Amino acid sequence: MFRKTTMRRAIAEGALIYTFGLLLALPQPNFWPTPVFIGVLILRLALYALPPVWAAMRVVSTKREKMSTRFWRLGPILASWCALISALFVLIIGQTDGQWGGLLDGPAGTPAVTRFFASGAAHLTLLDFLIGQLGGYFLLLVYYTIAVVLTRLANGGFLRFTMPAGGNRVTL
Repeated sequence: MFRKTTMRRAIAEGALIYTFGLLLALPQPNFWPTPVFIGVLILRLALYALPPVWAAMRVVSTKREKMSTRFWRLGPILASWCALISALFVLIIGQTDGQWGGLLDGPAGTPAVTRFFASGAAHLTLLDFLIGQLGGYFLLLVYYTIAVVLTRLANGGFLRFTMPAGGNRVTL
C-alpha cells in the first residue's frame, strides 16, 4: 500500500519534503532553545537527505523491474525541482543556508531580487547568482541520483546474496 503512487506524485512529495527543510531554516538559530536547536539541525539534515529515498520508495514498479530509465531520470528531475525551489527561496525570501553562522541579517538575509538593484558591497550580479545556484544544483544532482539508484537497487533485490553454497541455501 505504501509503494503505490505515480512518478509525478513521488516527485511532488520529494519536493515538498525539501521545501519543509528550507522553511525550517528560516528562523535565526537563537529562536530555538538550545536542546531543540540540536534536534532542528538533525531534522534539517534528514529533510535534505530524505526526498530522493522517499520518492524512489514510493513509486510503483513491476516485479521484474530493477533499474529502468525512468528511475535513472528520477534523481535528476527531483534535483531540478528542488534546485528551482531553492532558487525561488533565495530570490524572494533570502539565503537560508549561510545565516546559521551569524553572517546574514534578518530572518533569512536579504532577498536576491533586492540585491540585484543595490549598489556597493550588497550588489549581486545575475552571473554570481546563477553560479551560486548552479553549484547547489550540481550537489543536489549528484547526491539525488546516487540516492535514487542505491534505493532502487536495495529494494529490487540486487543486494541479496545466498549462502552457504551447499544444498540448504539461505538468502540474506
